[in-house]
Amino acid sequence: MNQQVIIEVWGDLACFTRPEAKVERLSYPIPTPSSMRGVLNAIYSKPPLFHWQINRIEILNPIKFINCKRNEVKVKTDGKRTIVVDDMENVRTQRQSVILQDVRYRVYASIIKHNDCIHTIDQLYQQANRRIENGKCFYQPSLGCREFVAYFEKSDLMRLPIDHTQDIGLMLYDVFDLNKTEPLVKGKPYVSLFHAKIEKGIIEIPDFNDISVLKPGGCHA
Repeated sequence: MNQQVIIEVWGDLACFTRPEAKVERLSYPIPTPSSMRGVLNAIYSKPPLFHWQINRIEILNPIKFINCKRNEVKVKTDGKRTIVVDDMENVRTQRQSVILQDVRYRVYASIIKHNDCIHTIDQLYQQANRRIENGKCFYQPSLGCREFVAYFEKSDLMRLPIDHTQDIGLMLYDVFDLNKTEPLVKGKPYVSLFHAKIEKGIIEIPDFNDISVLKPGGCHA
């Protein structure tokens, strides 16, 4: 990838929930590519025109897990009404969670332009870099759960990744088909997986269309 943006993302808490943990939340030890794509979407996103491809994630702080109990609601809002927990029975529930504490990552990502995009790739990168440098975002990015706020800045590449190597095994890659024109607006769930490995604090992320990314129906492209 000749062009890419490099940002550092950090926060006090993070939870990159394993999909097999349906009842109690259990975080992966590292962020999923979709979670970091979500951070970049919060900064700069035009779904019909391009999508972000995460290339590499570097772990800058030691991996630390903590246990906590959190209140959650079991219903979703339709965007037109407010959920008032005290007025509804059996809406609130408590869940035990295993989450990450004091996280910091360096994320390398490229812009994948769609066919109907009228802007040049240079124009897209220039606008993305301006927004990153000025700390602008469309909405507050988060680290897995909306209440775990993510902060970001352009990386100065000064921090070294931690000295940690681990085979994570199969890990969630994304929940949308990134080849679709509007994956986040009209796309249906499309779960993909990949074999994640930490090598001296670095996770290399394959391209979404790489054969190593497992997709529904055995489709790899």
